[in-house]
Amino acid sequence: MIDIWGQIREILQESLNPGIFKVWISPLQAEVDGTAIRLTASNDFVASWVRERLVNDISEAAATVMGERPTITVVAGAAKAVVKPKVQAKTAAPKATRVPEPQTASAPVLFGADNKRVVQQQLPVEQPLVSKAIDWRFDFDSFVVGPSNDLAFAASQGITRDSLSCSTLFLSSAPGLGKTHLMQAVGGQLCRHSNRVNPRVEYLTAEEFATGLVTSLKHRDTERFKSRYRDVDLLLLEDVHFLQGKERMQDEVLATIKSLQSRGSRVVLSSSFAPRDLKDVDNQLVSRFCSGFLAVIDKPDFETRRDILCKKARLYQVDLPENVTDLLAENIHSDVRQIESCLHNLILKARILNERISMDMAWDVIGHYASREVVMNMDSIVRCVCSCFDLSYDQLNSRSRKRELVTARNTIFYLARKHTDLSLKQIGLQFNRRHSTVLKGITNLEREMSRSTPTGRQVSNTVKMIEKNGRISAP
Repeated sequence: MIDIWGQIREILQESLNPGIFKVWISPLQAEVDGTAIRLTASNDFVASWVRERLVNDISEAAATVMGERPTITVVAGAAKAVVKPKVQAKTAAPKATRVPEPQTASAPVLFGADNKRVVQQQLPVEQPLVSKAIDWRFDFDSFVVGPSNDLAFAASQGITRDSLSCSTLFLSSAPGLGKTHLMQAVGGQLCRHSNRVNPRVEYLTAEEFATGLVTSLKHRDTERFKSRYRDVDLLLLEDVHFLQGKERMQDEVLATIKSLQSRGSRVVLSSSFAPRDLKDVDNQLVSRFCSGFLAVIDKPDFETRRDILCKKARLYQVDLPENVTDLLAENIHSDVRQIESCLHNLILKARILNERISMDMAWDVIGHYASREVVMNMDSIVRCVCSCFDLSYDQLNSRSRKRELVTARNTIFYLARKHTDLSLKQIGLQFNRRHSTVLKGITNLEREMSRSTPTGRQVSNTVKMIEKNGRISAP
């Protein structure tokens, strides 16, 4: 008796992706009757998947063994695993292969035609198509509202209460001004107060979305990827400027947003740039970004910075002197992260030294961060970057694409965007570059820094040193 299905399986194992074979082909049981093959899958989903995507591959492999293309049917149900060969195979039967014993008692065991035990694979498709529990670190109560962010705050609350007239929210700001805080607050609020027992929420960056799509394409498993992000109550997608120039990724994000909007789900997007500033992004996708509510978060003013310090001090259960609060609020302008980090380091220093927080101690800690904005202009940024990279302005202004020159220019673009009020176009004019070049440079630099690559770590250290030494002006 010739094991026809065994030969077909061997051909498929050689021709298909190993992951595809293991997940979809290996668990199938077969009944061969003349020129017909009946395949039995573990459930309806697997049967449907195999019918739609793998029948042609199976048919070609079967033709090699049987001499002609058989009729193939795929059903779901208890596996029969009976083989009734009535045709002669063209190739010799392969050597018998031992199938390993199941590793756990709970793994279902089936028997093939040769009475060898076959371990039924645990299919990942039977797992829930939702993300694991998310640690919501920020909420609305801990967000300090001021003139710079009140609109974004109100819109974020509105989208959780259905009081916003649209289901899509786009948050835009420079780094460190609260986009992530608000997005996490939205997600946490929905999970805690939704009328659903287990609301379906996905929270990730655009880069993580793109990586997941690439992986699904490699494993020919895009349907599962699509189901994961199109069948949710809320999608939170950060840093969408990462999609610039990535046409395939943009198509998938566009289709996902369309699907979610059509079914009434909520979508919150964030970027360091407004939709109009994004380059090499499909017009339809930009239109979808703009179809909801656009909220821009600006740098906090003095009173908001002061409120942030007071609220954080209460959270840390620290008595922060009023003059120290004013000192920190007056001298740290760049972003909320630096304000919080400076305060945290001040508190730690006081506890380590077992001393009360004082003005002298505050000045010492401020020296490691930043101070008066008046010295942080485009000229000072260029001067500091040239010094740190040991380059001249003429070299930076050249058309050279050497790696160190590009990195240095991108560092200037990043710092100018973060610490000045110059537009992307104005920043680019300093080096005869288009605003799209500035945008791309900032995006690439942020990606390197977030990944902590050797270049990213070098740039991060350079930025910290410039922000520390290029802006300090103690009395």
